[in-house]
Amino acid sequence: MNVENGIHDAPYFVPQPSKWPIMGSLALFFITAGTAFGINNVSIGWYALGLGFLVLIGMLFGWFGDVIRESNHGDYGPQVDYSFRWGMSWFIFSEVMFFSAFFGALFYTRVVSVPELGWFSNTHDYLWPMFHQAWPALSGPKVAPYTPMEAVGIPAINTGLLLTSGITVTIAHWGFVKNNRRQMTLGLAATVLLGVIFLCLQVKEYHHAYTEMHLTLASGAYGMTFFMLTGFHGMHVLVGAIMLSVMLARVIKGDFTPAHHFGFEAAAWYWHFVDVVWLGLFIFVYCL
Repeated sequence: MNVENGIHDAPYFVPQPSKWPIMGSLALFFITAGTAFGINNVSIGWYALGLGFLVLIGMLFGWFGDVIRESNHGDYGPQVDYSFRWGMSWFIFSEVMFFSAFFGALFYTRVVSVPELGWFSNTHDYLWPMFHQAWPALSGPKVAPYTPMEAVGIPAINTGLLLTSGITVTIAHWGFVKNNRRQMTLGLAATVLLGVIFLCLQVKEYHHAYTEMHLTLASGAYGMTFFMLTGFHGMHVLVGAIMLSVMLARVIKGDFTPAHHFGFEAAAWYWHFVDVVWLGLFIFVYCL
């Protein structure tokens, strides 16, 4: 098939059958089964969990490699690029819905459940004595006393780190448009570094919450929503940092041109989404 200006003259590229989807399914099977067996003290569970992660890592390297080789070979024409953009847009939309569910749970708990429980407590004997209509509820018959997390300190520092990372990834994008390799490299490296620092500080925050503030997943609705929202966001920061690290390695290798760099654009879209979600978390979980 003829290639002109690095783009196939075919309207759409159809790849060869791939082994990577089945390997990904096997990895998820071993990870799920290993976790289930492990938490039930079945010794083989942890081996299965480790095997699952090894298969998953191998699948990611192999699948990334195939896609990169196809892109560099010029297999992806305008229609494929169009499909990639819509695919990433719908993926980010699904992530918006994912976090909307957790924010919705937080909203329902604070705005609906707590006032209703306060009304029941004042009119009936359905709840434990001395229940106070307040968020967060700092104690209860099955909830050990704890201290809620404040916005100052690590949360405020992490907010500054992510806002700064949004600037550095935009600087990197300008480098792609201008074909400035040095700007691409420095912008991406700074963004990845800021993401890693964010994750390290979040680990420190969790350790402080568990050991000194006695704030755990078992700390009532507040503890559950706090760790679910911040924990899943931290996982997304990790995924975004991995994506940007792959883009950094490709830039150092010499990939991408000003006209063809959607791999980076997709990672940048994802990173901006992570930034916006954190702003919502900082306001509704830490500040209010």
